[in-house]
Amino acid sequence: MSFNIADNGKKRVVIVGGGFGGLRLARDLKNSDYQVVLIDKNNYHQFPPLIYQIATAGLTPGDISFPYRKLFEDRSDYFYRMAELRAVYADKNYIQTSIGKLSYDYLVLACGTKTNFFHNSNIEASAVPMKTVSEAMGLRNTILSNFERAITCSDEKERQELLNVVIVGGGPSGVEIAGALAEMRKYVVPKDYPDMDISLMNIILVQGAKRLLPGMSEKASALSLKFLEKMGVKVKLGTRVTDYADHAAVLNSGESIPTRNLIWVGGVICPDIPGIGKGSVGRGNRILVDEHCRVDGTENIFAIGDIALMHGDAAYPEGHPQMAQPAIQQGDLVARNLLAIAKGGKEAPFRYRDLGSMATIGRNKAVADIAGMHFGGFFAWLIWMFVHLMSILGVKNKLSVFFDWIWSYFTYDRSNRMILRSVATKEMKDLEQRIRESHWGDLKGAPEAAGGEKQP
Repeated sequence: MSFNIADNGKKRVVIVGGGFGGLRLARDLKNSDYQVVLIDKNNYHQFPPLIYQIATAGLTPGDISFPYRKLFEDRSDYFYRMAELRAVYADKNYIQTSIGKLSYDYLVLACGTKTNFFHNSNIEASAVPMKTVSEAMGLRNTILSNFERAITCSDEKERQELLNVVIVGGGPSGVEIAGALAEMRKYVVPKDYPDMDISLMNIILVQGAKRLLPGMSEKASALSLKFLEKMGVKVKLGTRVTDYADHAAVLNSGESIPTRNLIWVGGVICPDIPGIGKGSVGRGNRILVDEHCRVDGTENIFAIGDIALMHGDAAYPEGHPQMAQPAIQQGDLVARNLLAIAKGGKEAPFRYRDLGSMATIGRNKAVADIAGMHFGGFFAWLIWMFVHLMSILGVKNKLSVFFDWIWSYFTYDRSNRMILRSVATKEMKDLEQRIRESHWGDLKGAPEAAGGEKQP
């Protein structure tokens, strides 16, 4: 297999990852003198801030996803390929992917992060992460399937395991999924499962730090804790889940919580990229970049978004927040700089503009830190709804989400409670196997990864 992209004499910009940063970069290069190639393992852009609503049956996957090919259908010299990055050959200006090799003039790494299980194999095998739409669908299936099993279960211990929900991580994702599940327990479960003892369903949020939402103000942290506790969520601060065994989450205090619903939103880490040397990788496996988002030690490779750690910004010595706004702003900067380079102009340095942060806990309950001001409750909830609604791609998606929210607000109901499982066809399995086998040999000479290991 190959990319089948002709060399037309234009300089080629290859973007790996179609998240907030990669997509902004690709869109900003419209009508430029570059050939643009976007690579992503999914054929759609997803909107991570609302993924938790997929997991709790508030929205459907199509509401927060948008196909890349639809975004680029009116553009020439724009190409999308569904593939995964395997290695970067910086000295030869090409990358190896799951579908073949591709040369570049400029390479932009916007791969994002993956869930960090901190090398705990038991937790990784049993916990359900919530970073992608597919993972959110898996979480929804897990929770709803466990409800169905709990109804018919004759063993009290097993029933309690099926109904307890343990959420690890007290950042925005953890707080939001905890609040959504608390509302689901109050408004949805009693109607769907009238023969279930709802008092047996416990929602426990475990946070390693001393407060929730450590990236936000102390006022926002305190208010979010107050909201969650009022909704019946049990919050354990300064506590870590160290293991998962015998259907129980083991805490560092020695306590064990029986559960078959272990939701892991306890941290992220950047993936290893063979070809990016160890000297160009910093804390959290993030790639070190200069003020122009250029990878240390390279001339034509950039990194943006969650995967980038920019040094030299005194206001953010540990790197910029791994959120949407830094990624979007860095994507915009790299696009402007590439356009400047094409015209022989001067590159501009990156200056992050903090537009604020927010999190929602439930109906009429949210917290927001904006321009040094702190909001909570109904007003913050309205701000949160407006900002997220306007950020979703596509008018149809915006309308679909808006009407779903209105329906849920007035009916206290969520209508997407189907247990859906995909089944891979034999043809799909055979295709995946052929892809792996056809490029196995290409990777044996892959450059070393940051950790010093060679890609097999």
